[in-house]
Amino acid sequence: MSTANPANHADGFTLIELITVTLIITVLAAAAIPLAQTAIQREREIDLRRSLRLMRTAIDEYKKFTDENKIEMDEDRYGYPEKLDDLVKGLTYTDKEDKKQIKKFLRAIPFDPITRSYEWGLRSVQDKRESTSWGGENVWDVYCKSEKKALDGTAFEDW
Repeated sequence: MSTANPANHADGFTLIELITVTLIITVLAAAAIPLAQTAIQREREIDLRRSLRLMRTAIDEYKKFTDENKIEMDEDRYGYPEKLDDLVKGLTYTDKEDKKQIKKFLRAIPFDPITRSYEWGLRSVQDKRESTSWGGENVWDVYCKSEKKALDGTAFEDW
């Protein structure tokens, strides 16, 4: 009857096994990192679309409200807000019962997930579509100020 000598048997991994496992983990991590970065970028683009849609809808509601309620404004404004903050501050108007009311269109200016700021590019009715400077007469449209490209290859400033 032979007994195994515990002194000759070592527990653990060999150096080759450790190198192999490390190499496999490295390859898997290298493949996963671009996928994670793409997923993060896609989520930011979804947030950007949501923010732009929210602000553009608020601008349209502001215009519709001024037209329907015949609120007095400067002619240069064409019924659009003077600044983006006007969508948050709202419009003061008199309702049918002669009570002063405030109609708000946004709770807050949305965050731009691409530029990571609250700064948005603005266009007025009088500005040319390709203009990168805001004329200041009114806010007719908003856009992202980033010069980067989206995953689909389009420029964020063209959204």
